[in-house]
Amino acid sequence: MGTIIYIVGLVLAIAAVLDIIKKPISLVGKIICCAVVLLTSWVGLLVYYLYAKNHITEWFK
Repeated sequence: MGTIIYIVGLVLAIAAVLDIIKKPISLVGKIICCAVVLLTSWVGLLVYYLYAKNHITEWFK
């Protein structure tokens, strides 16, 4: 069971990073967002998918 949760988290993290890379923001903004999502594990993924996904371009103009 733990392995499945780990794999799901890994897939979601990779999808989030790829989505961040496609956003029209600066390189520094992309690095910061990717680092936060990857370093905060499930909390970062939840915040990204529930709130930050639609607001990142506003934050890093």
